[in-house]
Amino acid sequence: MMTALEGEWKYRGMQGTRKEAVTRVIIGDEAAGQRLDNYLFRQLKGVPKSRIYRMLRGGEARVNGRRAEPSQRLESGDEVRIPPVRTAQLASSLPARVTRSLLKHVLYRDDALLALDKPAGQAVHGGSGVSLGIIEQLRLEMPDTPYMELVHRLDKETSGVLLVALKRSALTTMHRMLREGQVRKTYTALARGQWRGEQRHVRLSLQKYVTAEGERRVAVSDHGQYAHTVFRLIRQYPGYSLLEAELKTGRTHQIRVHLAALGHPIAGDEKYGDYELNRRLKKQGLKRMFLHAQRLVFAHPLTGVPLDLASPLPGDLDDFLHGLEHDGG
Repeated sequence: MMTALEGEWKYRGMQGTRKEAVTRVIIGDEAAGQRLDNYLFRQLKGVPKSRIYRMLRGGEARVNGRRAEPSQRLESGDEVRIPPVRTAQLASSLPARVTRSLLKHVLYRDDALLALDKPAGQAVHGGSGVSLGIIEQLRLEMPDTPYMELVHRLDKETSGVLLVALKRSALTTMHRMLREGQVRKTYTALARGQWRGEQRHVRLSLQKYVTAEGERRVAVSDHGQYAHTVFRLIRQYPGYSLLEAELKTGRTHQIRVHLAALGHPIAGDEKYGDYELNRRLKKQGLKRMFLHAQRLVFAHPLTGVPLDLASPLPGDLDDFLHGLEHDGG
């Protein structure tokens, strides 16, 4: 039997007669530089490529309200219009049930913004083998909300404060505020080794690349984009340092790559961390990367009211720290 949420997924994702079935996605740093056709292939898994090219030729899929060539490179901040599609393969990718409600994790909500305490282990977007991301599940759980887009992104294994716009005016203003440094974003990370000093400004430019296996990575490079992180020492543990990381820029994997470049990779980081160390950490109880988006501080994009949105350290990470205290005597 089809659940109400499954029915809403089919309604929003497959029906082509209702205006609200159109999806509009704001491109972030992670997708910037991709060809439009490749981006649509990833977003519309199961849709034949011939159908996607018809969308582009017919002007159904657009960039910033205009027709676009398949080869057009997307830029951060672009708005991509994705029309509704009808395909049995999309319906078959729907999970049998939504196992946990995200609305239990809401930190703040008004008619323009929603702040979520994102659980670790769930991607913010579907695609790339993920059938249901955070934003897709929120749309299922809030079917009467006509507009909903991510303001920023968190990695799948990162927990903490995730901001969602419920009005386009809020989204565009928040993106401007992020570009202009008007949003304070701080994270908590556990790094390998003993950190020197109380505070360090790290300014290392970052460049994206693709490995021979097709995996997207980021590396320190003089030819990359300027990236600035401020690290502050919270506490030392035997063999580890608990840090606060404040992002002054918002590059992909910025905290992870900056710490790895300094010789202090994040505990549990499978992409940029220490493989042998991570194996030992799993046996000690750390099952994922120790990175948590702890706080966002900014003025409300529509009212100007100051907002301070914070997420406590999740139980799994807190328990691991208590274990380090015990091991250290």
